[in-house]
Amino acid sequence: MLTKNVGGFDRMARILLGILVLSVAIYYESLWGVLGLVMLLTGTLRSCPLYLPFGFSTHRKNIS
Repeated sequence: MLTKNVGGFDRMARILLGILVLSVAIYYESLWGVLGLVMLLTGTLRSCPLYLPFGFSTHRKNIS
């Protein structure tokens, strides 16, 4: 199970930038599309593997 560590604004920014970078990379036939794919995947899955070693998270936990 993936740990959710990507919050709302971070998630939307990753998804939008991922789509933008991926689109530009496809248009210019560039390998930068890999970065766009990674951004898109981390945004949709709400999990960033680079955050884990540092214990960083932008995800708010529900306090109930």
